[in-house]
Amino acid sequence: MLAQSPQFYKQMMVGVFDRVFETAPVFRAEKHNTKRHLNEYTSLDLEMGYIDGFEEIMAMESGYLQYAMELLKREYAKEVELLGIELPGTDRIPAVRFSEIKKLAAEKYNHKMRNPFDLEPEEEILIGRFAKEEWGSDFVFVTHYPSKKRPFYAMDDPDDPRYTLSFDLLYKGMEITTGGQRIHDYKALKDKIEARGMTEEGMEQYLNTFKHGMPPHGGLGIGLERLTMKLVGEDNVRETTLFPRDLSRLEP
Repeated sequence: MLAQSPQFYKQMMVGVFDRVFETAPVFRAEKHNTKRHLNEYTSLDLEMGYIDGFEEIMAMESGYLQYAMELLKREYAKEVELLGIELPGTDRIPAVRFSEIKKLAAEKYNHKMRNPFDLEPEEEILIGRFAKEEWGSDFVFVTHYPSKKRPFYAMDDPDDPRYTLSFDLLYKGMEITTGGQRIHDYKALKDKIEARGMTEEGMEQYLNTFKHGMPPHGGLGIGLERLTMKLVGEDNVRETTLFPRDLSRLEP
């Protein structure tokens, strides 16, 4: 079976190594014939153990972006100038709840919300515009996504289980990161699998890891091509992928 992502493996490893970092291909098991999707993309993944909350994952990503932009400014100034890139500010990235920002963007731009459980591409663009106009930021963390739209391993908010302790990071109106806190309790994980009507087949080794105890943990995945696409101002993610694979191109 082709693994879609390293998610299960990252979680299993964090119980031993505390922190796991990986750069690897990820395969999309959903429709991907768009300007923003690829069948195979490169993901910058991290998983952290012994966290007090998903906010620590967001802080880690903020630190990474600050480091990356400083590196580009210092080591690649010539290339940045050649490509006409305006490096984004990363000193303070605003964070706002999913339900709140949907309402704020809808009211400000007279947008009718069609899906209460997810963000449509048009809404991401409006939220990115809102963040730029209201907070002067190209980035914005959207937190507490509805549980319906998050995988079974996402930890529900104990104050309101309709939402999760998770986030997306939008950059110039496009989601480039999904992350959050995971369920680390064996029984809670099995209960959520059962509640969703899922089967445990193929997940036996993953679940066995939790049977023996796991620390509170969370992580994220950054879409490298999307980050690059928005950074250089391209309109299609294929323009920032060396050999893009999709429905109409397999090789080279």
